[in-house]
Amino acid sequence: MNYLAHLHLGGSAPQQMLGSLYGDFVKGSLEGRFPPALEAAIRLHRRIDSFTDQHPLVLAALARFPSSRRRFAGIVLDVFFDHCLARHWGDYAEQPLAQFTGAFYRVLLAEPELPGRLARIAPSMAADDWLGAYGDFATLEQVFKGISRRLSRPEGMAGVMHELERLYEPLLADFRAFYPQLQAFAATGGQPGS
Repeated sequence: MNYLAHLHLGGSAPQQMLGSLYGDFVKGSLEGRFPPALEAAIRLHRRIDSFTDQHPLVLAALARFPSSRRRFAGIVLDVFFDHCLARHWGDYAEQPLAQFTGAFYRVLLAEPELPGRLARIAPSMAADDWLGAYGDFATLEQVFKGISRRLSRPEGMAGVMHELERLYEPLLADFRAFYPQLQAFAATGGQPGS
């Protein structure tokens, strides 16, 4: 899952929102580094990632990609699933997407000590409404260009938009089957058997 899904699943309190996003920017042990609510949200983020990475529906979705793309298919699928969520937001949330993202951006921009790269990208994320923009399929091309600049092998993302166009409907069906299960998992705090 990518930024939007983590924010949607992580809770609406400011510390939950921040921790839901921090999970992509904070690595290593968390012990005592953050306030308890923020740490709990980062831990939920990590449990959501683990649940997602091992889920049979996600593994089947990844298998739809050509073998030459497999190394990067997880990244592509995370971004595409955020597109699906933004595009079909009303099926999964009661609050309008613009209202949800606006509330998050206010929390994000009010935080004076964002970790690492997040501190650098937060102003652009809010100003350009990165989260809401996921709903436009064409926006994904820019997202993938940005990701490829951070990869050791950027050529691994070449042609990804053509693949997604071809796989759009089956991957959307995969998302629709998987996301409610992920919502149920997150609602338990990511605790198995809850």
